Amino acid sequence: MNRIPSSPRVAVVGATGAVGREMFSILEQREFPAASVTAFASARSAGKTIPFRGELLTVEELTAESLNDFDLALFSAGGGTSKRFAPIAAKAGCVVVDNSSAFRMDDDVPLVVPEVNPEALDGHSNIIANPNCSTIQMVVALAPLNKVSRIERIIVSTYQAVSGTGQAAIDELMSQAYTIQAGDDVTPQVYPKQIAYNVLPHIDDFLDSGFTKEEMKMVNETRKILNDQSIAVNATTVRVPVVRGHSESVYIETQTRIGAAKAREVLSASDGIRLVDEPETGGYPVPLDCAGQDDTLVGRVRDDLDAETGLSLWVVADNLRKGAALNAVQIAELLLDR
Repeated sequence: MNRIPSSPRVAVVGATGAVGREMFSILEQREFPAASVTAFASARSAGKTIPFRGELLTVEELTAESLNDFDLALFSAGGGTSKRFAPIAAKAGCVVVDNSSAFRMDDDVPLVVPEVNPEALDGHSNIIANPNCSTIQMVVALAPLNKVSRIERIIVSTYQAVSGTGQAAIDELMSQAYTIQAGDDVTPQVYPKQIAYNVLPHIDDFLDSGFTKEEMKMVNETRKILNDQSIAVNATTVRVPVVRGHSESVYIETQTRIGAAKAREVLSASDGIRLVDEPETGGYPVPLDCAGQDDTLVGRVRDDLDAETGLSLWVVADNLRKGAALNAVQIAELLLDR
């Protein structure tokens, strides 16, 4: 395990993507004490510029030697890039915080949400995994309740924004909306079906079980983060025509009854959560409320009508911030503190 210095030399890999750009914004906003920050991407993006701290950083091409002289690397360039370059960087002494799914389920790689399991960072081997965006916001909301009474079952349906797929998906949503309004037919490119004015119960590839890879990420990552392989998790992940901000309908059953009133009390006192739960006056979270926000928003907290230990919640978060870039930077901050 390498210990990073108090003013680390930082590399951002995948700098020109939506999450990469968000990382630069968050590093600047949170005044991360970096001695230097360097932008890396593929050869086709080399030469582009990224605004940071009043300057324009020129993006460099990522090579096998690029990260030899860095203390910390924030990766958001896809699983293939991570599998190729993260081990090289880690071997050279650079601590990698990886946003892809490449290492999440490796036994020797911590899967970390700072508000939930910071202790998982102990003894890392220079690679730390950032969980899936939909998993992060759910466990932020559920971990405080799990401390009150162990969660035995989770049923979750997600409503995930197109920005989770990347800029091409945002462009496709916008272009389809304009095309349809003009009375013309659309031809999907990014998604298998039209996304404008539609919802797709299909994120990532389908498996033989009938679940998708995205759904199984929520199952497996939740168990790893909460350190409980016995939790029953059933997920249905859905893409919706929203640009930014994932929403989730979450139902849990706990070992003993918590109750909605106690749950609201616990949630409102928990780090990283903002309780928005006054439905009679429009007080419930929606994606537009969370865009650009660090907190995970929770509302519609209510007891199950039949199951004594059942509890329902509505959870909303900015998938580019808490669901990706912010969580990665928070991990880096923890590394400095520890």
